[in-house]
Amino acid sequence: MRAASLLLAALVAAPSVLSAQDQERVVRGLKFAGNRALDDYTLSTAIATSNSSWAARYWWIRWVGLGEKRSFDELEFRRDVVRLLLLYRQSGYMSAVIDTVVQRRAKDVFITFRIHEGEPVRVQRLEIKGVGGVLDTAELRRALPLQVGDAFNRFLLQASADTIVARLRNSGHPYAEVLRNFDSEAGVLRADVEFEAIAGPLMRVGEVAIRGLEALDTGTVRRILTVRPGDLYRQEALYQSQRELYGLGVFRYANVMLVDSLPPGEGGGADGSGDGGRDSTVRVLVQVQEGPRHRVRFGAGYGSVECFRVQTGWTAQDFLGGARVLDLTARISKLGGGADTSTNRSGFSQVCNPFFVHWTPDTLNYSVGVTLRQPVFLSRAHTAALGVFAERRSEFRIYTRDAVGGNVDVTINARRQVPVTLGYGYSVGKTDAEGAIYCSVFQLCDSASQVFLKKRRPFGAVTVTAVRDRVNNPLDPSAGSLVTASLLHASRLTGSDTLYEFNRGELEITRYYPIGRRTVFAWRVRAGTILPQKITLSGPPVRYVPPDQRFYAGGPNSVRGYGRNELGPRVYIVTDTSTANVDTILPGGTVYTNVRTAPTGGNSVIVLNAELRFPSPIFAQRMRLGAFVDVGQVRERGEELVSLEGVRVTPGVGVRFATPLGPVRIDAAYNGYPLERGRLLLEQGSDISEFQSSYPPVGATRTLWQRIIWQFAVGQAF
Repeated sequence: MRAASLLLAALVAAPSVLSAQDQERVVRGLKFAGNRALDDYTLSTAIATSNSSWAARYWWIRWVGLGEKRSFDELEFRRDVVRLLLLYRQSGYMSAVIDTVVQRRAKDVFITFRIHEGEPVRVQRLEIKGVGGVLDTAELRRALPLQVGDAFNRFLLQASADTIVARLRNSGHPYAEVLRNFDSEAGVLRADVEFEAIAGPLMRVGEVAIRGLEALDTGTVRRILTVRPGDLYRQEALYQSQRELYGLGVFRYANVMLVDSLPPGEGGGADGSGDGGRDSTVRVLVQVQEGPRHRVRFGAGYGSVECFRVQTGWTAQDFLGGARVLDLTARISKLGGGADTSTNRSGFSQVCNPFFVHWTPDTLNYSVGVTLRQPVFLSRAHTAALGVFAERRSEFRIYTRDAVGGNVDVTINARRQVPVTLGYGYSVGKTDAEGAIYCSVFQLCDSASQVFLKKRRPFGAVTVTAVRDRVNNPLDPSAGSLVTASLLHASRLTGSDTLYEFNRGELEITRYYPIGRRTVFAWRVRAGTILPQKITLSGPPVRYVPPDQRFYAGGPNSVRGYGRNELGPRVYIVTDTSTANVDTILPGGTVYTNVRTAPTGGNSVIVLNAELRFPSPIFAQRMRLGAFVDVGQVRERGEELVSLEGVRVTPGVGVRFATPLGPVRIDAAYNGYPLERGRLLLEQGSDISEFQSSYPPVGATRTLWQRIIWQFAVGQAF
């Protein structure tokens, strides 16, 4: 008897011993063969055994010792066969057979699950009862995940029942239930499915109780809610009300729920007299917890273009009642941007270098603003904002704008699928740009015209912006889409000066496709155009668009084969053409050492990006790789609206590191095009004249290292 007990204990312990021994074996290969109905990803998520990372699997790289190694567990592996069988049977494949091929080596194991799926049990008949007169049966049948002819999948069976319940509860029947009946015959490979709906009484919303308010008034909360007394009960209205409450930014907790768990006549109704034959009412409870009334925030950062920056803000929630929000903000950027650029640079001038790009000085930027936001404006669905500001902003090597002004915005359907914002902005300011830009683009080279263009003047514009946001993660999206369209009109009718009269339109479409667990393919299209008015100063009429309103492209979030704003037209400026500044003399002309470049932008832009993001073979949880192709152009369009002339294509690769602030990104793009040519202007004091019509001369080249453009940024490119 004792010997038998010892033998039984040994048999029970054997799997544990095997498991302990196999802990030293690493899964170097895991494959599925013969599966058609269920893909590899679905099967891999149903089992405990998992493959080692890419760098730990292949013989030509795994010897380095990199990558995540996953151990082989004999006991879990045996259970995986059962798990796969259950998955197939739940999916309708009752005759599926799972076989395994395991190659065990001293420290490695290679596994193949060989699957014979067989023919599935298919749905031959599907009936829905109990919804007549409540729902459109034909439309409901089409909306069900499980259809006649499909494999009899138990997961889709439950999803179909949930769909019917949701439709009923959004049609005034909060206590609706659905019974699932099916007759499955594996021998004849058919299943008959029947859903029997018990709709319950038709209900309307009665009392809406609000609990937990402290400072915020009840009337404001009631205006926000989409569920109101007298309305036909809809489950979706409860969920929408909860989202609306969180969207205010006032509450740290919000919950909207049905109070009565039983229908009238069963002990849970508001009046206990419901008979199911007439409308009854249900009670809804809104529970909230308010957050702090005042918030102070500080921030600091560094960027290759903005250098050091600091910002602060103060927010008052429920300002003067009505859930209004008063927000004060202040920001200073490009700290150190005006440092000396002499040969012996030190301090900020070294730290503020753009990533692998020669740095030039820039002016200190700042912005101060006060904004008052009203979450319920005219109706529950709309919001409004009123703000005033003072700012100085500059674009690298292009312009500096100083302005003070204000804006009014009304967002229609602010928390719906496609919110549309109507806005009006008015500011008074001046834009100081390179004199060579005015001379090259607008043929205004005399000092009198340039002084006139740089004067302070009003700018008033009406804008319309629509956004359709369907991404699953705002910091690092992997699925969904984002569409943004904007129109701007500025004229004397909107309060603008004659130099600020134009129409501007821009459209951006982005799409993300998940591939497997962590691989994403993404693409983006951005296009814009400006229709300007003609002005006449010292010469012939020109289509004038102020430098601060023109389109620019190039940089870490645009066409990455070009530096920031360097894609498209440009002008070269030289101040001294003496022999001391001659670099190279070519057959086509002279290359000077003291030439600086100023992008001139354009009145039309098109940018197309495509990128594949996938896990790194090493440190896969923290590091991802990217391969991309960027296409784009910026042009000074004439009469035509669209032109593909001069399109630039720059491919590249990059690495992304996961951080709490989003991915930190380093990209290297290859630009194989010759140096962009433009006019070379000689600038001597306030006098500007053309020195060469095309610069640099033919024959000027770049080294391979100069053709690789490095970009550094926080966040994905799009």
